[in-house]
Amino acid sequence: MLFRGPSPFYRVILAILAILSIPFIFAEPTSSSSQYPLAIDQPLLSLHRELVQIPSISGNEHDVGEFLASYLEAHQFTVHKQRVAPFGHESSSRKPRHNLLAFPANSPTNVSRVLLTSHLDTVPPHIPYTYNSSSHQIAGRGVVDDKACIAAQVTAAISLLSSNAIPPSSLSLLFVVGEEIGGDGMRAFSAVPHPAYETVIFGEPTDLKLASGHKGSLAFTVTAKGKSAHSGYPWLGKNANSMLIPALLALDNLQLPFSDKYGDSTLNIGKMVGGEASNVIPESACADIQVRVAAEKPEVSQNLIVNAVEEVDGDLEVHFWSKGYGPVEIDHDVVGFETQTVNYGTDIPWLDGNHKRYLYGPGSILDAHSDHEHLSVEDLEKAVEGYKRLVLAALEKR
Repeated sequence: MLFRGPSPFYRVILAILAILSIPFIFAEPTSSSSQYPLAIDQPLLSLHRELVQIPSISGNEHDVGEFLASYLEAHQFTVHKQRVAPFGHESSSRKPRHNLLAFPANSPTNVSRVLLTSHLDTVPPHIPYTYNSSSHQIAGRGVVDDKACIAAQVTAAISLLSSNAIPPSSLSLLFVVGEEIGGDGMRAFSAVPHPAYETVIFGEPTDLKLASGHKGSLAFTVTAKGKSAHSGYPWLGKNANSMLIPALLALDNLQLPFSDKYGDSTLNIGKMVGGEASNVIPESACADIQVRVAAEKPEVSQNLIVNAVEEVDGDLEVHFWSKGYGPVEIDHDVVGFETQTVNYGTDIPWLDGNHKRYLYGPGSILDAHSDHEHLSVEDLEKAVEGYKRLVLAALEKR
């Protein structure tokens, strides 16, 4: 049978399909950012995305710090880097980590009246950045805590300076490492000579409210030292797990100081390690514990903890990671902001100086540190205006 060409009807269909395909044939290759709508590519959201896409789990802040330093320098800031000691078991093989102190390049001095500060590190694990164009929600590790604050503070500073709303010498930026692991970045900054600021605005998720205070913090480890033996002959050993468990139960039921403002002090048994195998009597065991202190100096809670453990077993050891700190009162006197208390710790206690201190940022702490950490575009944009209002209010105060 001879092959017959397409009928007139099919010729028309083929012609239409050919015309419709022209834009796709000649379209330019898509860029990596084209997966997001144009709105997400505005400077604020683009900066936020770049920050979140770079993993920066505590101890590994080098790459995000290098990116942010380059970004600030490209926007006419002078950036000073302060090297901070390595952190972690493999610290010697990791890239160096730095605090970043930035001030306008055209400022006659690096001393300013107001400091905006947030932290570069996140808790593990890294969760990739995603954007939902229908709900305008951004998800990923650090989208709330604390890269939303970084992006909003930088954007607010650039806006205020470029519009000449404030003089260059009035504002600086500080981004530190290690907030999530005890504040070693802010401690390092505070340990060397630094400018005396009138006002410091700390960035943390506060639901766009001013925090009027936050609970204190106290961390410690309880360690049991036993004797290993074959599990079939337990009387030849001493079970470290069996020593530790009753003490943890006592701590879990321990009554710690209470206050009307912050409520109960809370104790979290966060990590337990003990033993080598099911057929070996454990030689050692330990538990890492965190207390959110609602009242009194941390020494009061320390004494209660030590006494509770010693009453169970005098052979157990209690090691406090640091002296800790009690509840932190925070300024909240700027008109137009709602206020609240928060139960988490911050870098506020680690920055020495006689300055007013504010705590503010987008997003909820209830979403931070979780597998569903997320933030709305609207809240991120509102945070920029909030930081601008706080800076302007601070500069009006003498």
